[in-house]
Amino acid sequence: MSYVFQNLKPERMWHYFYELNQIPRESKHELDAAAWVVKVAKELNLEVKQDEVFNVLVSKPATPGFENAPKVCIQGHLDMVCEKNTGTEHDFRKDPIDMFIEGDFVKARGTTLGADNGIGLAAALAIMESDDIVHPPMEFLFTIDEETGLTGANAIKEGFVTSDILINGDSEEDGVLYVGCAGGQDTEMKMNIQLEDAPTDYVAVKCDLNGFKGGHSGLDINEGRGNASIQLNRLLWNSSKKLDIKLYFFAGGTKHNAIPREAFSKLLVAKTDIEQFKTMVTEFENTLKSEYAGSDDGVKMVVEEISEKPTKVFTKKDQEKLMNLIYVIPHGVKAMSKDIPDLVETSTNLAIVTAENGKAEILTSQRSSVESEKIEIADKVMASGLLAGAEVYQGGGYPGWEPNMDSNILKTMKEVYKNLFGHYPAIKAIHAGLECGIIGETKSGMDMISFGPTIKNPHSPDEMLQISTVNNFWNILLATLKTIAQNS
Repeated sequence: MSYVFQNLKPERMWHYFYELNQIPRESKHELDAAAWVVKVAKELNLEVKQDEVFNVLVSKPATPGFENAPKVCIQGHLDMVCEKNTGTEHDFRKDPIDMFIEGDFVKARGTTLGADNGIGLAAALAIMESDDIVHPPMEFLFTIDEETGLTGANAIKEGFVTSDILINGDSEEDGVLYVGCAGGQDTEMKMNIQLEDAPTDYVAVKCDLNGFKGGHSGLDINEGRGNASIQLNRLLWNSSKKLDIKLYFFAGGTKHNAIPREAFSKLLVAKTDIEQFKTMVTEFENTLKSEYAGSDDGVKMVVEEISEKPTKVFTKKDQEKLMNLIYVIPHGVKAMSKDIPDLVETSTNLAIVTAENGKAEILTSQRSSVESEKIEIADKVMASGLLAGAEVYQGGGYPGWEPNMDSNILKTMKEVYKNLFGHYPAIKAIHAGLECGIIGETKSGMDMISFGPTIKNPHSPDEMLQISTVNNFWNILLATLKTIAQNS
């Protein structure tokens, strides 16, 4: 891929972002990226080590004269969410990200961009390389597999990170300092679906829904965006009450932390009902366009007859059981914070549905900044699965990060920000999982904060990085490191 960041500042930060995006780094497949970071560190003659899960920790001595300042760790995750539009030819295990600039934004052609969390890592790498930035003793922590359950952070053992201060670069809103985040967990359902012989005198139909924006199941859950799996199931559920349809395939969503943008189904429809079914699809598309006007303007239903026919279909009983289950599983915002304006407190995402060949699996993800509410909504999801006769599994989850408004790094960065821009930043908590709470448990008294440039529509192919805010992010970070060093 050609280099698209000519003349952008800071030059070395953009360089490292480009280089990182040449390396496939899907969650659980980011070891090549980790090895590349190790290589960069060794070429810079910096101390580097990896733990048993291949998290990377690089150490850099302080600028001479500031050896006694508090040690600071800049932290981010190596993996990225890998989503692409239907029709986009891209293999996330082999292909680099194809980036381009449009106005003030960096985008990718038909895929996620990897700015989450690649741009934060690029800043760390540029500071690792620099010999003219004033800074205290430093550590740089590159974790693996954040996006599918924060497993890299969960594996960090006491003593691996020794910094007094953790600066996480995984936030996505310029002008905001984050001081807390939600905890989360997954709830998974599995059920057998009885099959029966497919009738031979029916029409095979492919019925899909696409065009929803999707997005991050934490950051975008309050945007009112459609869930493609839920809405396609809604169409099929209503159609099955009026017409003779026989489902044999359903799939929607690909990531536990992304709102499903697309969903796909295959079914048999009685010949006498086929035209009415097509009419119902058209009418339902119009309903969705009306319901989601302003939030998902590109929604589209696709229905077409196909020549390939199945030998087996779901039995009527189990077809109804599956459709009823998808219909009743909770999804969306369940509670807003009473203490922080506009902050989602509790939510749940119906993330992935697959049903074919006699098996159905459903993965959901729950988040809350209140532990008891996280448990309650996860149990409610579990109950819906149990009522349908599914086997239900709940993951151990990860803790939230409780805000500390008396934090020294918060006070420092507020003043740094005011000196740079003439006003104080916003202070927020985020309804998404950050690794701060987990890493903080490995080092007693660690002071933590998170911030970053503006990234729009993360976890979707519409992800975009705002160029002008990258320079803000860089300047704040450098000024913060200088202040910590000089105030020691």
